[in-house]
Amino acid sequence: MARDFSRKRLAPYALEWDATKHFPVAEMKEAGSLGMAAIYTREDVGGSGLRRLDGVRIFEELAKGDPVTAAFISIHNMCTWMVDTYGSEEQRQEWIPKLAPMDVMASYCLTEPGAGSDAASLTTKAERDGDDIVLNGTKQFISGGGASDLYVVMARSEGEGARGISTFLVDRGTPGLSFGPPEVKMGWHSQPTTQVIFENVRIPASRMLGGTDGAGKGFGIAMNGLNGGRLNIAACSLGGAQAAYDLALRYMTERETFGRKLIDEPTIRFALADMATSLEASRLILWRAATALDENDPDKVELCAMAKKFVTETCFQVADQALQLHGGYGYLHETGVEKIVRDLRVNRILEGTNEIMRMVIGRAEAARVQGK
Repeated sequence: MARDFSRKRLAPYALEWDATKHFPVAEMKEAGSLGMAAIYTREDVGGSGLRRLDGVRIFEELAKGDPVTAAFISIHNMCTWMVDTYGSEEQRQEWIPKLAPMDVMASYCLTEPGAGSDAASLTTKAERDGDDIVLNGTKQFISGGGASDLYVVMARSEGEGARGISTFLVDRGTPGLSFGPPEVKMGWHSQPTTQVIFENVRIPASRMLGGTDGAGKGFGIAMNGLNGGRLNIAACSLGGAQAAYDLALRYMTERETFGRKLIDEPTIRFALADMATSLEASRLILWRAATALDENDPDKVELCAMAKKFVTETCFQVADQALQLHGGYGYLHETGVEKIVRDLRVNRILEGTNEIMRMVIGRAEAARVQGK
């Protein structure tokens, strides 16, 4: 189903959306109506009740049609899962029936101008005022900024460091909430990215995720959400790279030079062999990590970091090689490969940079050796 939707509703329009900077809301809502906006959310509130393993397979297929649209649906899924997993029953019943079909679209607000990889140092404040919370601060690089209806916001409600952070649900129309101008980016042209600005934004205290029991738990909520986010963004890299490879393979069978088809050149076949192997290796490590997250494996955090690092780097190289195999035609927008290369590049930064992934993996390996 995901493959057919991607082929019919995303792939034919992806280049046009990129060129015109069109955010395909209608198509994403259609994906929501098919169950792809609440993939691993519980069924009692309208979720699909599937596994993380199902999710990465779905996102790979969506990304074959358009990695950018797939990535936003991934972010929306992360927000929906966070409400389902950490929200009170009242919050689940209020929000997820609207999030699951994407009648309400959600954005994830963690990064700030001065707090990227060091997310625990964020400075957006959440101050209690009677039965309300007042938010002040700025979030940076927010996908869907200004277009989404709901913002899942990490803000400092008390103290310093990770333990002072809580998570809040903020409507787009709340007074004091505003957005910066759309960022001009290398890729991801069909998805708006802006600052999200809070100036005395007043919300009911009941909008804290988890209710009164959620105070100070926001950093853990954000990090647990990122485990799945890392898998999904890796799946988007895999789908995009597979699409680029398929374009290159088709071109190699059609293009002739020096009196023979390129596919008959041994060096070309060697390149294709390496690319195909890289794609399959990426798929296997991604499925392994997704299974670990499904089973709550003790190594799930490390395996998710490994998958994110390996897949986003390896698949970017595959896409870049696909462009190279096209020669000058690969550099043209109409071919479709250069868009994939631009779109996949940011995945090595999103959901925790790959340098941070190395830190996560290295810390886990050191603890293993030290018996901790």
